[in-house]
Amino acid sequence: MAATTTLPSGIPPTHPAVVVTAPRAPLSIVQRPTDPPGPGEALVHVEWTSSTPLDLHQADGGLLIDLPYVAGSSFGGTVLALGPADADTPAAHYKLRVGDQVFGMAWREPRERGFQTFITTATYLMSKLPENITMQEAVTVPTNLVTVLHTLTEDLGLEMRWPLSHDSNAKEEKKEDKDQKKQWILVWGAGSSVGQYALQVLKNWGYRNVIAVASKKHHQELLTLGAGVCFDYGEKDVTDLIRDHVATASSSSNDATIPLVLDCIGSLEGSLRPLTRLAEKGTKVAIMLPVIVKHATEDESPEYAMDVTKLLTGEWKEGVVLKGVRTFLYTQNEFMKNHCQPDIVPALLEQGVVKPNKQRIVKGATLLERATNALRILRDRAQSGEKLVWRVDEKSAQDLFPDLLVSKADPTKAETII
Repeated sequence: MAATTTLPSGIPPTHPAVVVTAPRAPLSIVQRPTDPPGPGEALVHVEWTSSTPLDLHQADGGLLIDLPYVAGSSFGGTVLALGPADADTPAAHYKLRVGDQVFGMAWREPRERGFQTFITTATYLMSKLPENITMQEAVTVPTNLVTVLHTLTEDLGLEMRWPLSHDSNAKEEKKEDKDQKKQWILVWGAGSSVGQYALQVLKNWGYRNVIAVASKKHHQELLTLGAGVCFDYGEKDVTDLIRDHVATASSSSNDATIPLVLDCIGSLEGSLRPLTRLAEKGTKVAIMLPVIVKHATEDESPEYAMDVTKLLTGEWKEGVVLKGVRTFLYTQNEFMKNHCQPDIVPALLEQGVVKPNKQRIVKGATLLERATNALRILRDRAQSGEKLVWRVDEKSAQDLFPDLLVSKADPTKAETII
């Protein structure tokens, strides 16, 4: 969307951004133009971001990117300007004001990706920060919670529970809905960020027979998040243990299968191969993309696969339905586009339905050093049960632009573009 306005006074015309210049090459800093917001957009000063496995896949494997590539998909910061509204402007735009703290996931264009000090993006790709959550906590949320909401509804076919309701007098559920919520759901890699959010959302939606597969050290926490039972993927016979549990706990032979599987890892050997021993005819298996065929190391490039239907052919039982998860397509659903980040994500946090991931703050003297250190941790697989978060700009918007943010005290003096 082309910008149609000018920058507010005091905003620099260019700013630093972290870019990938070639697969496995050191990250670089470039100066990018700071774009004023167009209709339905906001200009955000970015203070925090988080790193995800996708950042590693793009930096080491050049996955689905054009070089040079401005990196990052999550952001947390402060609205500095709002673009004008037009006939197509979504409702989310009217909920924001200059000075609001926001967080979100944006990925489509270089000017809206999170590893830079200013972004300009659509207001439907951001959430207003709830008062009970810090910005540091918030940046752990959007990429993976949106992934969960999209995957559960689009790929596994569950019904979105919205608006949230905690009313004990709510209309009694239909029998078929109650029966559906008794079915088994397997979350492989439940200790991951996606896995933790999946457990919390499923718990809120009323699902109790949720099997979590993760490192044993995470089991106690996962049980509090919503897992009904936990298994350690490190156990040699873990798939046999899971099958035995389902068979013993099921009320009939018809219930002794797992109809829904969420693979939060997407690893050929680490998750897909064991899942071939658990999935039966009719089982839907949603798999995080890309599938890792070979992990990156300091010396070797990674290998990825994007078509899950071509992997382990002959090992999956006939009738298993394989789905590759593509979170970035969630905006093709008009309801999700207009409500997922502006309404659903912040409400889940504000009402305590989900809590942010534990954070590991990545240190560094500069923007480039922090981005590089986070990438190294991902490459070394040196994190577990936590999200890597780091400062983009070490100074806050309030420190940098106090005159511009007078709107927090007096909205009539704001340089909001409308």
